Amino acid sequence: MTLLIILFAILFQVFLTAKKVSPFLSLLLVAILTGLMLGMAPSAILVSLEKGVGSTLGSLALIICLGAILGKILEESGAAERITTTLISKFGEKNIQWAIMLTGFLIGIPLYYNAGFVILVPLVFSLARKTQVSLLFVAIPMAAALSTTHCFLPPHPGPVFLVNAFKADLGKTLVYGLIISVPVVVLAGPVLGRFLKSVQTETSLQVLQSQSRQKEELPGAWLSFLIALLPVLLIAASVITNNILPDGWLKKSFSFLGDANIALLISVLLAIYFFGLKKGETMETTMTWLNGAISGISVILLIITAGGVFKQILTDSGTAAYISSFSSQWQMPPLLFGWIITALLRVTIGSATVAGITAAGVVTPIVLAGQVSPELMVLAVGTGSVFGSHINDTGFWMFKEFFNLTLKQTFQSWTLMETLISILGLIGVLILDLFV
Repeated sequence: MTLLIILFAILFQVFLTAKKVSPFLSLLLVAILTGLMLGMAPSAILVSLEKGVGSTLGSLALIICLGAILGKILEESGAAERITTTLISKFGEKNIQWAIMLTGFLIGIPLYYNAGFVILVPLVFSLARKTQVSLLFVAIPMAAALSTTHCFLPPHPGPVFLVNAFKADLGKTLVYGLIISVPVVVLAGPVLGRFLKSVQTETSLQVLQSQSRQKEELPGAWLSFLIALLPVLLIAASVITNNILPDGWLKKSFSFLGDANIALLISVLLAIYFFGLKKGETMETTMTWLNGAISGISVILLIITAGGVFKQILTDSGTAAYISSFSSQWQMPPLLFGWIITALLRVTIGSATVAGITAAGVVTPIVLAGQVSPELMVLAVGTGSVFGSHINDTGFWMFKEFFNLTLKQTFQSWTLMETLISILGLIGVLILDLFV
């Protein structure tokens, strides 16, 4: 009966999503209804609701908001554009696939997918026109890099939520994610792009014109790279030093600076100063960037909070032992089980973030029971959340419309790319599981 209730909850979430109900409201409704059907008293559901909100926001709010602020400042100040133009000029036209892939990867770490996509699309058009190559030859490496960082790496909302839900170490998750994502991006980006170079589109290259700033107006290249990647560098340094340094003030210092909240805060403060105040922007302008970033991420934060409530309801209702027995009963590896659940949700719901959040409620008991590495489960669910993107995914339509593709061409390029990222990511997770 418990299995049927959980299945009903998932199907109800899919139904509400199809009816265009906000994921924030639908997840709350599904969570409360699931609790009642599982026999929880209304008073107990209220306690779980408050507990789910508090535990989720407590560890996520600062990371997600600071990450959004850093990305917004990089975008508004031109630092993201400087990173892009520098990499393209260094690699040269012959290696544009690798240049645009690395650009997308570096831009995709601090920026959310939509922001990074809009920034890089004019560059894709410009490169395709200048080098006389197929649009997809350049676009696929860019999209693959942005999509992989979005589903694998903190401080993106999905991975950060999963780190919190599974009680995983954020630093280890980031390091493992980087190890897996590099070969995944190469295969799903430049390699796949070469297979699609014969696909011709009818897009007018004048549809999107890059409103680039003058070169002298952009921030310096080294500073742009440093501040954009500083959170990753600090978090990675904390993981490394925690494993090699003896206990003492130096190890404690790296551990403090490598905390995701502190690393992002340092980067944001440096970005405000170097990309805002020092460039002649007023404090009012830089704070406008900050407010715009937070308002832009508010809906995502609410969706994640509602997902935390759903997870808490499943935990407090006593279904933990029942769910955690699934993988052993089916003789299925927990990581594969988590990937399959998330992939099915992704195909039916459409949203990668909502699919990951919903799946977390189902697989969290397996992780908390100690059956699997929580960091690898974060990556397994994350990679499952991009599987089989199709017509119910906004990313599918964004890619189609920006590049004026037919439905068939979009399935052959975007859907194939997302599915390849998902399957290759799962393979990487399972291989890494052999060594950690």
